[in-house]
Amino acid sequence: MGRYAARRLLQMIPIFIGTTLLIFLMVHILPGDPIRAMWGDKAADPAQVAALRHEFGLDQPVWKQYTDYMANLFQGDFGRTFGGREVIDVMSEAFPVTLRLTALAIIIEIIVGIGLGAWAGLRAGKAADSGVLVFTLFVISIPVFVLGYLARFIFADELGWLPPNVQDSADLSQLFLPAFVLAMLSMAYVARLTRTTFAENLRADYMRTATAKGLPRRRIVGVHLLRNSLIPVITFIGTDIGGFIGGAVITEGIFNVQGVGNLLYRAIQTSEGSTIVGVVTVIVLVILLLNLLIDLLYAVLDPRIRYA
Repeated sequence: MGRYAARRLLQMIPIFIGTTLLIFLMVHILPGDPIRAMWGDKAADPAQVAALRHEFGLDQPVWKQYTDYMANLFQGDFGRTFGGREVIDVMSEAFPVTLRLTALAIIIEIIVGIGLGAWAGLRAGKAADSGVLVFTLFVISIPVFVLGYLARFIFADELGWLPPNVQDSADLSQLFLPAFVLAMLSMAYVARLTRTTFAENLRADYMRTATAKGLPRRRIVGVHLLRNSLIPVITFIGTDIGGFIGGAVITEGIFNVQGVGNLLYRAIQTSEGSTIVGVVTVIVLVILLLNLLIDLLYAVLDPRIRYA
């Protein structure tokens, strides 16, 4: 397994370089001049504009800007914002907020999604199974922004159970509602996927063998059925974590969460290229490492899987 992990880490290098290059090129073809935009509607001094463009390296060819960025990146330097702050300092304030939000959303997704899916899978073809399928289809059909505003209206504005906006990102109770909204769509997919794998594995030969041996039903379901049914579910959840981190723009905007989503949205609005590339670079690294971790977890869940 060690050789497999090392080989996968080496494979990540060209993927990482390719994705960062793509994002870097996309950022630098954004319309407008971010330096000129710093003056707003006022007339800009051409000399100051030229000086700032030189200071931030925007007067260099794109290939030179990218090679300089990557050279600095390997030294832990993500560049500076147009306001003079280090990008790594800006990200260090936003990422912990989004990580807390993502962790809470993943917990909700796992507990509710797997719980509902297992409950429906064990009752395949019955009313409970049909009810879960209808409920999850209903959740999947609602856009995230509609679900977010609807949840805030019901649970915050009308019932007053939770605050409508996040004032303290360290308070998990304030993050619960945006985390619930963030997790809803994935939770529905996890429930349906778990239900399908449970229903299929219930008919497998090893399940009939375990039942014929007279093993307790709790052990059959909790060890044999659950363990073998979780492999596709873990795959989905693992890839979903990166999606949560990068896709929290809408949820963080609705509930005023000062995390990566809000940071990325503001950076795109102001064409803050160094911030955009820095945030996306970290997200790419997280996704690559999570994919490796999920692959290694397969061997834990199913001892028959071995990596050469």
